[in-house]
Order: sequence, then structure tokens, then C-alpha cells
Amino acid sequence: MYDEKLDRPDERVEVAPVRAGEELDWGALERYLRATVPGAEGDFAVLQFPNGSANLTYRVALGEQLLVVRRPPFGRVAPKAHDMEREHRVLAGLHPVYPRAPRAVAFCGDPSVIGAPFLVSEYRRGVVVWDRVPDTMPAGGGRRLGIAAVEALADLHAVDPAAAGLQRLGRPEGYLERQVAGWTQRWQAVTTHEGPTATDAVADELARTLPVQGPGAVVHNDFKLDNCQFAPDDPTRVTSVFDWDMATLGDPLTDLGTLLNYWPDPAVVSILPGVDELGLPDKDEVVAAYGARLGRELRRGDLAWYEAFGYWKTAVILQQLYARFVRGETSDPRMAGRGAHVTALSEHALHLLKTI
Repeated sequence: MYDEKLDRPDERVEVAPVRAGEELDWGALERYLRATVPGAEGDFAVLQFPNGSANLTYRVALGEQLLVVRRPPFGRVAPKAHDMEREHRVLAGLHPVYPRAPRAVAFCGDPSVIGAPFLVSEYRRGVVVWDRVPDTMPAGGGRRLGIAAVEALADLHAVDPAAAGLQRLGRPEGYLERQVAGWTQRWQAVTTHEGPTATDAVADELARTLPVQGPGAVVHNDFKLDNCQFAPDDPTRVTSVFDWDMATLGDPLTDLGTLLNYWPDPAVVSILPGVDELGLPDKDEVVAAYGARLGRELRRGDLAWYEAFGYWKTAVILQQLYARFVRGETSDPRMAGRGAHVTALSEHALHLLKTI
């Protein structure tokens, strides 16, 4: 459906010098951390995690102690998006019962410190897989990586929200209807197209064909391979799952549909650069592994609505990123090309909806 990658650097690094224009008030941040975090001693230093597209995420060193600091992107953000307080709450609740969630360290709701509310969490060592299986992993690691990620998702959906203290995180009833309405509003706020588009048509069709919603669960809302961190030498072990700012209680199959949208598919070039070459299991295996982990019998054909929703939501997110570039709210040159693939993703979502 489209034949180019969004971006594919020759070599991805975990951290890098802070991107020009994305510096914060480092003095204010240092003072906050030294006053708030136990054992915050030693020299202060900052590097940036450069591979994300939205929230600004930094690795902060205080002597030997390493922390992760996350804040929303600069400029206008969609309502309820980039919610650092929510992410802190989710991590604080999940970490004891779902150890793949990093430990929350602190939340600062005072925007005068670094310009926006921000989250502080533990830093964990490991690898994020982008476009190749690390050399430290055994042969055939790609398939194991894929199954491990799917099982990590299923394990999240098996968590009892009450056991994590998250029973009030959201309202599962009416979740799908609210998701479609909310993402439609986001699209309308950032579209640069004139007249009806394929993205508008998907919104209408998703609303018309809402499936019957099953029991609610903790939903990550952006679960994908590069939001998982693996043990460097073990493709079967997901050590961390990142980016919890959109987590809520809802229909867990939306997470599976989102994951399928990022997965290799002969019908559409994968959104994640290089993921086609990883040797991941196919989508049918993904669905089967997810169902087996939870004791459910699922087929990919049963998930057409959810997969279409995943593609459509990603199209809206890409348009949001492109709109930020157009408004001059980011200095990240990658964002200039994000809007180019919105139509192709929406058209693929329409194709999936026709199979229901």
C-alpha cells in the first residue's frame, strides 16, 4: 500500500545528546530531584531517548543513580493525551503485580519546574528491538521476541485491576464508543485535508459497526514491540513495558488490534522501520498465542474491527505528529514526513472493515 519507511537510521542508539530545541530548565530539574528522590547524590547529567515520537523522555544521572524523566511534548496537546499523572498512577499500581511496569519514583504536577507536569521512574537496562535482532540473542530470536511480546500483553490483560488499585482508572462500559468518538475529535482538530477523507470514512464505519464489548481489563493503549524492553541475551523475556500515559480500563482486544497494526503484513509496509526483517511470527500466530495465554480461542478474522481501529488510530497519531511539525512545535525533522502515510493506513482500515 505504501513503499517507504517513516525513518530508518543506520544505527539506533538508546540515548543521545539532547536534541536542539528540546532542552529543559536543567537547574530546576536538578533541584527538584535532589529534594525529592532518595539518594539523589553525585554529578548531574542528562541524555535524551531519541527514538520516541511524542513525549520528551530523558535519562538523568545523579552520580551512579539513573532515572527516567518524561514530560509531554511542547505546544498544544490533545485533551487527556500525554497524561504524566496518569502514567505515574498506573506504574505505581501495576509495578507490584505486573513487574514489567517500571517502578514509579515521583510525579511533579507543577509546570513551573520544567514547563509541564512530569514523571520520574526507574531506569532499567535492556534492549529495545527496532530493525534487527541483537547479536547477543540466539539464532531464531525474532520469533521468540514476537511471542514474548504477545504473552506480555496477555499477562497485562490478566491483571485484576483491583489488585493493582486501578479499579477506578476508567469506565469499561461504553469504552469502544468513547474511543471512536475521542479519536474522531482528535482527527478533526489536526486534519490538514479539505473535504471528506478516507480517515473520516473509517471513523463513520467504526462507529456504525461497534462490536459487542467483553469484560474490561487494564489496557495499555499503545502496545507495540518497541514499547517492550528485552533481556539482552534472552528473546523470551520482556523486562519492561513503556509508555503508560494512555492506559485505562477498557476492551483488551483494542490492545491486540493495535499490536497487529504495527506487525508485518504483506498487505501494508510495517509502520515500525525494519520490523519486516526481524523474523517475527505471522499475525495468525500472534492471535493464537494471545488466546492460548489467556485460555481463549481466538482467530484473526474475529479481530477485523479491532485491527482496523488500530490502523485508524495510528493514522490519527501520525497526523497529530505532522501537525506539531507544521505548527513549529517540534525541532525533530522526522515529524515532517509523518503525515504522508495517513491516507494509506486509513484505506487499509477500510479494507479490513469490509471483511466484517
